[in-house]
Amino acid sequence: MADEKDREQGFLEQNTPSKFEETTIESSSPIAAIKPSRAHYEGHRERLRQRFRENGGDALADYELLELLLFRTIPRADTKPLAKALLARFGSFAEVLGAQERLLMEVPGCGRSIAADLKFIAAAAQRMGRSTIKGREVLGSWSKVIEYCTAAMAYEEREQFRILFLDKKNGVIADEVQQVGTVDHTPVYPREIVRRALELSASAIILVHNHPSGDPTPSRADISMTATIIDVAKALGITVHDHIIIGKSGHTSFKGLGLI
Repeated sequence: MADEKDREQGFLEQNTPSKFEETTIESSSPIAAIKPSRAHYEGHRERLRQRFRENGGDALADYELLELLLFRTIPRADTKPLAKALLARFGSFAEVLGAQERLLMEVPGCGRSIAADLKFIAAAAQRMGRSTIKGREVLGSWSKVIEYCTAAMAYEEREQFRILFLDKKNGVIADEVQQVGTVDHTPVYPREIVRRALELSASAIILVHNHPSGDPTPSRADISMTATIIDVAKALGITVHDHIIIGKSGHTSFKGLGLI
């Protein structure tokens, strides 16, 4: 047991740069072998944390906020190159957190642990967004509904059909993904939607689905399907307040377009 501990300690000593050690990067990869001297990245980390403590997240660029998140998973390396590489690959902070784990791992330097931690953070952000609308009168907090649905669905690779079930005061009773389809189609069953609304004693519903292509423009099929759901729901006293299509470039409201 002592020998094993000695070997582990020796490995750590050999692979942890000393405070004044000069390190060179031999690979042409922007994030390969990221091991600058401890003095450099430790000082940078403390300065970044101090800026966050004093001024909050809005004072930091996207790559700097991403660096802060990566500090937890990468304790002894410069995280700036990886943060910038992730943003270059996916385009924005939101898209980094929304990316599938397997795609995150395609970025050199982003292993399974790092990708998993980013998805944990994304899940926490979604949970926080859900808590801001659960039980509240959503028609008066519409921006929160859009923010939550965007975080939850905009970067999914397949279409999802989600329903927000509302009570008589338009508070959210439940938020459920009813169906998951392909990249450009989700099967929707109006009678199943209404049946679930009756089970939950919902008085109204909001329909939401995403377009993985990024364009939230409704298709003819979307419009036809929505009209069918409205007819079936109306017969049983359930109101369809809106149908929202979420895309990476924004969202579309059927009510806003005059389609409801």
